[in-house]
Amino acid sequence: MFTGIVEEVGTVAALEKRGERIVLRVKAQTVLEDTKIGDSIATNGVCLTVTSMAEGTFTADMMTVTAKKSALDRLRPGSAVNLERALLPASRMGGHIVQGHVDTVGEVKGIEPHEGGYLLHIAVKPDWAPYFVAQGSVALNGVSLTIARAGRNDFSVSLIPETLRSTNLGELKPSDPITVEFDIVGKYLLRQSEVAEEASALDMNFLRKHGF
Repeated sequence: MFTGIVEEVGTVAALEKRGERIVLRVKAQTVLEDTKIGDSIATNGVCLTVTSMAEGTFTADMMTVTAKKSALDRLRPGSAVNLERALLPASRMGGHIVQGHVDTVGEVKGIEPHEGGYLLHIAVKPDWAPYFVAQGSVALNGVSLTIARAGRNDFSVSLIPETLRSTNLGELKPSDPITVEFDIVGKYLLRQSEVAEEASALDMNFLRKHGF
């Protein structure tokens, strides 16, 4: 589990496809402290397991399906990636609960100055509309952010200059892909609502069938 508070921006050193998996090697410094093989590091919001460490780098394996779903397959040597180590029980919860399980890949529509900060506009497929609300939380490239506006197939998040400086969000351009993980609490609530509606419909059908 993660908080969405990026610790460091690393650099992709290499990507190598091996059958149905991709080996990613990332240059880093801060996240390597106290890290050992088997630990988890969120890389652009994707939870990856460290498989080796050497000379200021770590490697992680991911299946090609994961890489395509999260847009990590579009990374190239030299790409900047947001990095965060897994949450410790004693850590401050500065962001929100981030699992590192990306829901979809959005598209950057633009970024504009707004009230001393910036608004980052993201487009997603309409099917995802129930998963985001104004003032709710979302993780973009692994960064915990607050939704300022929610549309039907797009939403905007508020950014402060420090976020642009300390993450790779400052490098985004219109049409760039971006990983999106919606708030797990909202997903649980939505699922409970769906189950309740299904149970209610089943009860009504049962009553009609039996003449009520």
